[in-house]
Amino acid sequence: MAVIENAVEATAVAQPPTDKPIINDFAIVVATANGTGSQTANMALLRAIFKMGVPVNGKNIFPSNIQGLPTWYHIRVSQDGYTARRETNELLVAFNETTIYQDVRDLPPGGLCLYNADFRSLPTRDDVTMVGIPVRPFVAESGLKGKLGDYIANMVYVGAMAYLLGVPLAKIDEALDVHFKQRRKFVDSNMAVVRAAYQWANDNIVYNSLYRVEPMAATAGKMLITGNEAAALGAVFGGVSFAAWYPITPSTSLIDALNDYLPRLRRDPETGQATYAVVQAEDELAAIGMILGAGWSGARAMTATSGPGISLMAEFAGLGYFSETPAVIWNVQRVGPSTGLPTRTGQGDVLFTYYLGHGDTLNVILFPASVAECFEFGVTAFDLADELQTPVFVLSDLDLGMNNWMTEPFAYPEQPMNRGKVVTAADLQRDGRFARYLDVDGDGIPYRTLPGNPHPLAAWFARGTGHNEHAVYSEKPQDWENNMLRLRRKFETARQLVPDPIIQEEADAAFGIIAFGTTQYAIDEARDRLAKQGVATGFMRLRGLPINDDVRAFIGRYERLYVVELNRDGQIHKILQTEAPEQAARLVSLAHMDGLPLTARWVVEAIAAQEAGRKEQTSDD
Repeated sequence: MAVIENAVEATAVAQPPTDKPIINDFAIVVATANGTGSQTANMALLRAIFKMGVPVNGKNIFPSNIQGLPTWYHIRVSQDGYTARRETNELLVAFNETTIYQDVRDLPPGGLCLYNADFRSLPTRDDVTMVGIPVRPFVAESGLKGKLGDYIANMVYVGAMAYLLGVPLAKIDEALDVHFKQRRKFVDSNMAVVRAAYQWANDNIVYNSLYRVEPMAATAGKMLITGNEAAALGAVFGGVSFAAWYPITPSTSLIDALNDYLPRLRRDPETGQATYAVVQAEDELAAIGMILGAGWSGARAMTATSGPGISLMAEFAGLGYFSETPAVIWNVQRVGPSTGLPTRTGQGDVLFTYYLGHGDTLNVILFPASVAECFEFGVTAFDLADELQTPVFVLSDLDLGMNNWMTEPFAYPEQPMNRGKVVTAADLQRDGRFARYLDVDGDGIPYRTLPGNPHPLAAWFARGTGHNEHAVYSEKPQDWENNMLRLRRKFETARQLVPDPIIQEEADAAFGIIAFGTTQYAIDEARDRLAKQGVATGFMRLRGLPINDDVRAFIGRYERLYVVELNRDGQIHKILQTEAPEQAARLVSLAHMDGLPLTARWVVEAIAAQEAGRKEQTSDD
């Protein structure tokens, strides 16, 4: 593509308030309209910076309902490896005319706005630099029209940003090559626009950008992957043989990834036949019903959904708990209640899931915080479900599930699958007896047989109604109470089987912080900021429920602990107070919910407010 000849003149209104270069430590927000294909352009920028060896993280803030509504993609470049969302973005790509006034308003003094010069109306600010680039001539030069023209238009800002930041075009080419899976036809057509825009920027932009990306070696050996893709891969390595699901944001891409990995990794080497099945059910009720049936028959079965789907699955979840049927349910959390904010992240399903089911029900939950843990828990969840003979819930969130994160390559599971207490025909022949719900070992976990066991003693009737130790229908008070108390003993056993919390302690820590899931990244950065102010803190990240003695011991070591979570009501705070009532007064809830990933600034300010209030109260006393 020839360089655009009749380009509008670029502007350079202001420079950053310092002439010191800002290297590998800033944030970019790309404002576009939903449905214009900007994700390809954003991923090209993100992946190119990653390929320069610089730590980077991207977060897509997108609308849920109507094509054309605003979308913002946040790219954080951090030489220190921070991946939490920042509230301030120094660089803005303004390619959505409907939001440009708001977007420019949010820039800090010294910020840079790269905008589409075809826009008819522009905001003015004397303290930010406005650089316009004409998009229409590049699209016309490409010869593409309609949707393809919209898609290729986004490559204009990729080329201009690459020039401004110092990202080599070769890295953009590599990034697009990955994105289009080595289909050079698509790579070359996009790179033609990128190169033209880069050249135009070189010839026309009279602005010496102080925000630069310079090569590092901090991403060597790492990869970019979403949490949903990692979870699917973990499930494959964990032996999934059946999945049933119903589409819902933000979990659909988990099943999409399963449908991508399974055909390549799970075929009979001799016959070429698939050794798995993935079924799209008519709704979430049918999906969980199918996986409970598969789990009962011995398959490693799973589904993936989000909050509204969990609501519909409540009755079947109770059946799974009471009939003691293994199954794995991934809940990639979004914001509720009701339809809520379907494309925004949150941690609001913890209380509901923990007690999901009518009557006295308690469920095992895992909390992955990284893509590595999504892979790990893809395996662990199946082992726990089989070992405990119960549905196991994995609570991820939209930020982790749908965005790309850096990670080391995943390790192949070291331990063989744990199928739990399964009685074979030989066992029955030896023992001469079998009672499905008898607590033989005193840990609340009974033995089970699987369909296909030919021994006459193997048969039993799975039911959701009252039953005795022999799985025989019973309404006798003592049978009911014995069974429920045994289920409670099993839950106490689960405390020793769920993953231990991750604990980081500092000498002379002023207080402790407790969290779970992806709030970890804002807390990590907040703790570093507090440490620079001379405030040492202890930190515990929960990785599962129910809690164990390590959690109680950590709480017991601090006079006060802040429980940070991404919901309105402090749900894990309430559970901890219930599970450790003797320590409840030590726990202070810091809950926040606006649909966006938590920031370090919010954590620091929330803790500072609590500490100031505490000192004021002490002074008054």
